[in-house]
Amino acid sequence: MIFKSNYINNFSFCIFQIFAIIISCTVMLVSHFLGGKSYGIDKNIPFESGACSFGNSQIKIFIKFYLIAMFFVIFDIEAMYLYIWSISIKKIKLEGFIEGLLFIITILISLFYLFRVHALNWKSKKYS
Repeated sequence: MIFKSNYINNFSFCIFQIFAIIISCTVMLVSHFLGGKSYGIDKNIPFESGACSFGNSQIKIFIKFYLIAMFFVIFDIEAMYLYIWSISIKKIKLEGFIEGLLFIITILISLFYLFRVHALNWKSKKYS
């Protein structure tokens, strides 16, 4: 009986995937044939916020800005997981609590590592 139920669920999922692929391909083909196309010299000129660009657009940006942005995104997503974990703490029992603590320890170890290599120090010459 369980095998039959799993087979029906897997079959339904496969049908769903097939229809999703067919619909997305159909939409892309229709937009390709019905979409507007324009050609000309002005199509290759960079244009942003209603003003044509001038001068050299290649400026030197230190990698430090990207590192801080990546650290923020990583720790922000981890904070979101911890928020969800804290809401469901009554349902996940002791096993989930231990897994959450291991997750928090992993976050703290990575944060201490970042402090140790001075990755969060703006005055560091290593990542400039």
